[in-house]
Amino acid sequence: MDRRSFLTRLGAIGCTAAASPLITPVALAAGPWDNRLVVIILRGGMDGLDVVRPVGDPNYAALRSTMAEGDVPFDAGFYQFHPNLAPLAPLWADGSFGAVHAVSTPYRDQRSHFDGQDILEAGTSDTNASRHDGWLNRMLQVVPGVTTETAYAIGQEQMLILQGDAPTNRWSPDARLQLSAQAHRLLDVVVHDDPLFRNAMGQAVVITDQLKADAENIEAITENMMGDSMMAAVTGGNHTKLAEFAVTRLLGESRIASFSLGGWDTHQDQARNIPRALTALSDTILTLRAGLGPVWEKTAVLCLTEFGRTARENGTRGTDHGTGGALLYAGGALRGGQVTGAWPGLAEADLYARRDLMPLGDVRATAGLVMQGLFGLNRDVIESAVFPGLQMAESPNILL
Repeated sequence: MDRRSFLTRLGAIGCTAAASPLITPVALAAGPWDNRLVVIILRGGMDGLDVVRPVGDPNYAALRSTMAEGDVPFDAGFYQFHPNLAPLAPLWADGSFGAVHAVSTPYRDQRSHFDGQDILEAGTSDTNASRHDGWLNRMLQVVPGVTTETAYAIGQEQMLILQGDAPTNRWSPDARLQLSAQAHRLLDVVVHDDPLFRNAMGQAVVITDQLKADAENIEAITENMMGDSMMAAVTGGNHTKLAEFAVTRLLGESRIASFSLGGWDTHQDQARNIPRALTALSDTILTLRAGLGPVWEKTAVLCLTEFGRTARENGTRGTDHGTGGALLYAGGALRGGQVTGAWPGLAEADLYARRDLMPLGDVRATAGLVMQGLFGLNRDVIESAVFPGLQMAESPNILL
């Protein structure tokens, strides 16, 4: 039994923390490049019109009468960012944070979280097609020299985006499988006469020892790399643990990391609820930047969501499932300090189905452009193997 098989079977019989559907693993992969890519899935449908507010559009204020408030964290001209993104102002100023507006996946009309997330992570253009692999994994399959990330840890939930034939790995925060010395001895006695279980348990002990060492090292590494001011800006929680763990791996063999952040389904009282999600996202990006240090200049972070939300706020001061939205990005390998993407307008006739922001761009085109720039993949490979059916002609200019 190899370690991957052991983890799969352990998840099936039940490890309380790891089996929780509320825990998001970090999926990791190593590749033959020096650049790094981090993909963060914003689960729930981030309201791009609230996060990146098109205040220069004459129809915006009437559509969002209770939301367009708060101090402007940094000047983006036609757009204003949500006040809770103020911690990212230094990144905007140094050109390592930005956004692409009026984009979406090819998903239309049904507005289901599950279907929308599957389409986002599968990277398909045919919304009726069912795939069991993700676009990041397909990218790894077309690159020679890809290897599995070396350190194993336990995580139950799998992200479609990195599933597939190429080797990857997973980890979840707060997953614990620690054995005392006495427990080691007892297990050795119990399984000593059974070669199958003895060998499997020996591998399990190696895994638990590595888990413990990883947990002890993550905090020490990130504290050494973060200054006092940066540490004060990070509030803690599972989202920062995800970022801290990704940092330790991206400083080593890993070149790709992906995880998700929730809290974006804001059907009611959005002005009170979305700040928590934005604070978590800011914490996460700042943790990546501080922990990666000089590697930040070789890193691209893409923050993607399954769909946007309705242009007009609803009767409970929230927004419902929509279509077009915004993509956020960060990292020293990208051209920030800008909001790019064509703007469709917010007049009723300009809206998709007269209710949603009209998407004029495909989030996959942005991801494809980044993979082309970071990893040197040919455009035809991206359009055929990674994102079947994609046309990258209208990719936004976010590469340095």
